Amino acid sequence: MKIVVCKNPVELGEKSADAAALVLEKAISEQGSARILLSTGASQFETIKALRKKDIDWSKVEMFHLDEYINLPETHPASFRRYLKERFVNHVNLKKAYFVNGEGNIKKNIQALTDALRKQPIDLGIIGIGENAHIAFNDPPADFDTKEAYIVVNLDDKCKRQQVREGWFDSIEDVPSQAITMTPHQIMQCKTIISPVPFKVKAEAIKLTLENELTNEIPATLLKQHNDWTLYLDEDSSSMVDNRTIEKYLCVM
Repeated sequence: MKIVVCKNPVELGEKSADAAALVLEKAISEQGSARILLSTGASQFETIKALRKKDIDWSKVEMFHLDEYINLPETHPASFRRYLKERFVNHVNLKKAYFVNGEGNIKKNIQALTDALRKQPIDLGIIGIGENAHIAFNDPPADFDTKEAYIVVNLDDKCKRQQVREGWFDSIEDVPSQAITMTPHQIMQCKTIISPVPFKVKAEAIKLTLENELTNEIPATLLKQHNDWTLYLDEDSSSMVDNRTIEKYLCVM
């Protein structure tokens, strides 16, 4: 585990994108292709913006993403399929993009996505951390036991409030009650994980993640078990963490 502390979200996005580009370029050089897993949400804006500008042979990169609401059309502003197409996929020439589809036959959609996902390992996962310390839509208590790739989950109220606060929905009542999410087990299969986590509203979740042992009540604590995880913070998101903890894992870039 390594920690990189940046001044602000823009610098955080640039540095995390720099690191992501190195991973992808290495995978392409060594194996002729690469696979990336992307997060969504307001915290990922700067990272995705910086990443799509990198001089990467995107025609050799396949993209997957983490989650999608159940029964939310792609035309809705909160759709993660729409988010990724508008902010990333439409800007780069990917080999292929695999989307989580929360409409229609959910079981069939999950199986098709799982089959595609498990053909080859994911080289890089860009994994955010929610205000309730969730990873993807694995709200506490997260299911650390399932070995499925994607499951249907119920969203808790803190997660729903985050979606409203970020402007994706007008009220908590408008947020769907369920979503399809990649499981914690599957996230941990990524060869490398980078977590860009800016903003003051994430400070408590970061403190809980770094200062507690593994627990599904703080899902992001699982990331500390990964052998190649780097956490990117800004001055706001790192503000509640004990300096000794930061210094222990600090990576100077």
